Amino acid sequence: MPAVEKCLFGDEKEFANQMKLLVNSKDLHDIEFVIGPSRKRVYAHKCILSGRCEVFRAMFVEQAQKLKSGQGDKDLDAPFVLSDMTHEVFLTMMEFIYTNRVTLSSKTAIDVLATALEYGLDDLKHLCEDYLVSSLDVDNACDRIQAAQTYRLDDLKRKTLEYIEENTKAVLESKGFEEISEETLYCILESDNLMLDEMEVYQAVRRWASVNSAVSSKPISAMGRDSIKLIRLPLLSLEEISILEEENKKDHFLPMELFALAWKIHATRQGEKGNPLTTTRKGTAPRECHTILQNAK
Repeated sequence: MPAVEKCLFGDEKEFANQMKLLVNSKDLHDIEFVIGPSRKRVYAHKCILSGRCEVFRAMFVEQAQKLKSGQGDKDLDAPFVLSDMTHEVFLTMMEFIYTNRVTLSSKTAIDVLATALEYGLDDLKHLCEDYLVSSLDVDNACDRIQAAQTYRLDDLKRKTLEYIEENTKAVLESKGFEEISEETLYCILESDNLMLDEMEVYQAVRRWASVNSAVSSKPISAMGRDSIKLIRLPLLSLEEISILEEENKKDHFLPMELFALAWKIHATRQGEKGNPLTTTRKGTAPRECHTILQNAK
């Protein structure tokens, strides 16, 4: 009868603790890195980095090939210079590579996420995303949906947007909201689930535009031209639309076609089926005029 083989695992925590002792250790190291503007040195082991990360493996293979062909630095022990990364973020990545676990903070998580993507470390990427979602709060939600948008991380974007939808007023009043890109603003304004009335949505977007106008030294009318078109003026009353139209004469913040649509909807008392601009959001305060939005063609 053939012997039955079974794979058994020892104490993973103890293994990780022992491996962490090798992170940035000069003991038997065979490669050095010079990290960031501070040019701090980090010591590592090629066999571990190569086995865990294809990017590092490719770097070391290329170095060896250049040395063999006489094109590269004759010193095989010459350090790799990585000037676009901080020492703290690099050591965090090293911790994961050596131990398969990672210590994250609100200060480092997004940068570590970017590094994980750059170095093809999918498991580290997932750990960073899990951390960013689990530690969401009003003050960091905008930074995190901005990161999700920048790095095209759909799952992180979806979960962060759900948090913003549930806490819309507080998030849109946060400092972070003023710093998001227009692309991220567009993503937020597309949502039907924002728990905020449309007049307050307008005021938040106008504040965003004012801040970015001052930073860029461009007129407010040039800010967020695509995303501004997602403000749902038809949800407002005739009196509110009139007030905004009068205010708009000063700086032309809102495009005239938005007012034209709003006046048309009210004048014809006919909604437009499938038009998101005539769809109430979860937080839209009820108004008498909303009954006409139900009369869609």
